[in-house]
Parts: sequence; structure tokens; C-alpha cells
Amino acid sequence: MGTKTKTRISSEAPAILPSLRTVPFLRDAPPRALKAAENETRYFGLPGGWQLFGPGEASDQIYFVLSGSLGAFRVNSSGAMELVGHIRAGEPVGEMSMLAGEPHEHAVYAVRDTELLSMSRQGFMQLVRSDPQILERLTRLIMIRMRQARKKVTRSAEPRVFGLVATSPTIDLKQRARVMANELQAMGLRVAIVGEEAVGMPAAYFDELETRNEIVMLLATLGDTPWFKLTQRHSDRIWMFARSDARPSIPLLPDDPSPARQFKLVDLVLLHHASERSAARTLEWKYASEAARVFHWNGMDEVECRRLARTMAGKSVGLVLSGGGARAYAQIGVIRALREANCPIDFVGGTSMGAIIAATVACGWDDAEIDRRIRHAFVESNPLSDYRLPVVGLVKGHKVDARLKEHFDDLMIEDLRVPFFAVSTNLTQGTFQVHTEGLLREALRATISLPGILPPVVSQKQVLVDGAVLNNFPVDVMREMHRGRIIGVDVAVAPEGLLPDDFVDPPGFLGWTMRHGFKSPPPIANLLMRAATISVDPNKHRNLTDILIVPEMKGIELRDWKDYEPAIEAGYNDMKAALADVKGPLAQIIRGNAAAIED
Repeated sequence: MGTKTKTRISSEAPAILPSLRTVPFLRDAPPRALKAAENETRYFGLPGGWQLFGPGEASDQIYFVLSGSLGAFRVNSSGAMELVGHIRAGEPVGEMSMLAGEPHEHAVYAVRDTELLSMSRQGFMQLVRSDPQILERLTRLIMIRMRQARKKVTRSAEPRVFGLVATSPTIDLKQRARVMANELQAMGLRVAIVGEEAVGMPAAYFDELETRNEIVMLLATLGDTPWFKLTQRHSDRIWMFARSDARPSIPLLPDDPSPARQFKLVDLVLLHHASERSAARTLEWKYASEAARVFHWNGMDEVECRRLARTMAGKSVGLVLSGGGARAYAQIGVIRALREANCPIDFVGGTSMGAIIAATVACGWDDAEIDRRIRHAFVESNPLSDYRLPVVGLVKGHKVDARLKEHFDDLMIEDLRVPFFAVSTNLTQGTFQVHTEGLLREALRATISLPGILPPVVSQKQVLVDGAVLNNFPVDVMREMHRGRIIGVDVAVAPEGLLPDDFVDPPGFLGWTMRHGFKSPPPIANLLMRAATISVDPNKHRNLTDILIVPEMKGIELRDWKDYEPAIEAGYNDMKAALADVKGPLAQIIRGNAAAIED
């Protein structure tokens, strides 16, 4: 990761050392006790990107953030570092491990240049004896943090300072910041927009901005200027704004990486205008800007502007769709109900058949187009009917390939209107694989390749099969993709299983074919489907959703491709019932989006 540790922290102290009384947790302690504790206190600065402590390290100190910001990180399911939460000016860190006398659970890094005070356990306990209320306040904070850690979204984990960087001086960043600020203010948030006029301001100025506002936007143009460098180093997350009719210079960014770049907290906002033709592929801009996510903004489109504002505010909505064969038709009904309620879908993804339904949303198709295409692809004829004597699959897969080509053509994932992902299983590595870029139909072909039925997809010498084998309901992937709310639709659990009579003295392939023809799949199809998904935990990841829909579809099996309308109706009715009862932040998001559409 290229991070630096606290063994190389700055030891240069200011001319006047900060007083312990400036620390909110300690300001009410007796002056004599504070003075005595100064002997157990050390001031130091931690440059952005450097590590304060790592997981498993022994703890004998508590730290107080004077200015700047720290980030707590853990390793996520894909092996990457995931931000758990920010520790901002005035807050302590390391308190749980110090009090428990146990090693640290997470790694903590400076996400920007940070000033801290460290106090030994001995010094802190002396203060507690002189003022027991300190321990009471600290215990309350620990309980709040533990409660937040169990929640799906924690406000402290959301970025607050966004660096908006224009890759060209022809981009009107101020105008775009203002229209996003209007949307944020309509959500009831306080917003500050700061430009180059703030260059040279002290750290306390930026700390005060964060204190007074929920969202701070720092506007800068890419270049070798003090303000751009400060914007890079002071931002919780960087949004690179680029024109689709331009090509990125290589290298685009300076060699000195900011903490946001170091921790992959960079997004690309690609700007499009109707009269312009793209000069570069989206991936060229994504790689040049080192972006984790890609957003598209066509002209000054209000819908896309609101999506960006919700994402910035931590109020975006992600929709996760599980695999489940024909039972995934219910997800079409869910989408209809969400659209009727004006519930936004800002991120979408899924596994197997759920990924195909998710792709229809990401493509921007309306309800009528989704209905027409899914009927044609799956209901009117079975794409899994080109059977053959199996070598690597029960069917050839040519019909599936043709349907995917017909409906998704050569669309690239990174060019979709709504950020999208699909999950497949990498048999070569023994892990699941998340597709967030590349040819859409290839990702969809991989995620629906149930082992033994469809031939696997070989990509870059990796053998890829149905994502349901390892992660059929990828809510965890969505959680890593955005900080907002999640609606999950799990259709994988069928109420009925295999028919035992099909496996008692079964006929051979030719005998089955003579009796049933080539239109009806042999029992091995059901057998392979069940075997591939038998390890699926029906409750896995469900607790990460804000709304969980498990449609009741009695009698509809994985291969019942003709049961289209009943499945859709089940999903529609269940989603309507859930929306009628929804409360809290998600209800506020839906009401706010509906009001914005009416205006």
C-alpha cells in the first residue's frame, strides 16, 4: 500500500504547545490534574497517508485529534482497504483498546495532515481519578461508536470534504458545484463552496468549515499550484471532472499522491454534451484519474445531478438483486414499484439472473422496454435449449450468447447511465469476482454460467462461472460501492426441491430424448442447478439491507421461464407493501426525490 508508519512522524512541535484544556473531553477536568497529566502527554504531527497504528498492535495510549482527520480502515471481502470511519478534530482514538488492554482491531491512518496529542494509560487514569465524568463521557462515546459499527451506514464514515478537480480550465466547476449545492441544501444540509481564495489559510480555518457544514467542496483546477496540492491533501474524497470530448494526458496526476489517492478514494465525473463526440474511452479517463467509480453527467441533466448530490450526501440508494433463475422475474415487479414511488436507484448490481435484471436498469430502459426485451429473451423461447452431449456444459450456450449480443450489443459497464456491477465466481482463484468495467455482455455471460449447464467463460486465463456459487446475494459488494441505503431482493430460495422419481432408474440420454424431445430439459439440469447453489446461505448479507424483499412465489421454480406475470406480480406487491411501511432516512430520500421531480 506504500503507507508510512508512526515511527516517522513529525516531531517538530509548535512554539506554543496546545493545552489539554483545548481537548473537548478534558476541558472540565481540574486544572491541577491537567497540569500533572502534561508530563504523560506528547504532541506530534502525522502527515497525510501515514499510519498511526495497525491492527494487532499493542495499545497503551489514547490519542486526541487537534486538527486534520484520521481514518479507520479494515480489509474488506475483496482484500482491499475499506474505510470504516473518520476521526475528526476534537475526537479521541484508540480509547477502546487502551481501556481494554487489548491490541487494536483496525488500522488508523491520517487522511490529511493531522495534529495529535497522545497520552499514556497511566496519565489518562490519573485524570479519570480526578474527574470521573471523563470516563463517563468516554464510555458514552464508545457505546455510540459500537452502535454505529453495527449499523449499515455510519455518518462518521461518510466523506465530508470533497475535492472537486477540473481536468480542464474550460470546465465551469463553480456552476456545477452550485447546482449540486442547491440539491444538497434541499436535503437540509449545510454546504460550503471554497475556491482558491482560501489558499494560505491555517488548518483551523478548514476545521471550522467542517464543524459548521455537513458538506465542504474545495474547487481546484488540475495543475502545479499550491491550491491544487492543498485540495488533494485536504479532501476526504476527490471527484475528478473531465470532458468526454477530450483525451487525458498521461500521466494526468502528479507523482506525489494524496491520501485520497493512496486509499482509492477518487471518483471520475465524465461530462457529456449532446453535440460532442467522445475523444477517449471512459476507461482511459478512469485509469488516468485512478478512479474507483465512474459517474456520467449529460449536459446539466437534473436527474444525474441529483444522483451525484445524493452520493455526496451519503443518501444514495443501491438496489441488489440475487440470482434465482426464472424467479428473478419478480425483480422486474420490484423495479416497477420503486419507480412508481419515485424511489431513486443510484447504484445497481446483482448475481446471475439478478445481474441481467440489474443491467436493464443500468442501461436506462423504461418499464415497457424491460418487459419487451425480457419477454423476448427468456419467456417466448428458452435460451438454454441448445442441448448437447456434455463435455463442459449441458447446453452449447450459443443461444445465450446471441441473446446477450442482441440486447446489450457492445455496451461497456463503465459507460452505463447507472453505476453497475455483476458478480461471477472465479474457479481459478477460488474467489468471487466483481465486474465493474469491460464488455457488459461478457460479464453477464460469466455470471449466469451455472457449472455443468452453461460452458464457463475464460477471461485472461481465469475460468469464470455463475456468481451464485460463492455470492448469490452480493449486498456486501454494494456496501463497499456506496455509503447510502440498500434495497435487496432475494429470490433464490425456492419452496420446492428435486423430484426423487426423476432419479430412480433414469433412462439414458437417447431414451430421454425420444420420450421428451429436445425442448424439455433432462433431470440433470435441475440436479446441476441445485448442486451449484446448495451452499448458498439464505440469510447471508440480509442484515446489511435497509429493505429486504423475499417474494412469496409458491410453485415457481428456477427453470419455470413461462411463469412471467405471476412472478412479476409477487415482486410488485411485496415492494409496494414494504414502501407503505418505510420510515426513517430512506423515506426522507424518497419524499425528497419525489418533490424534486414535481418541481
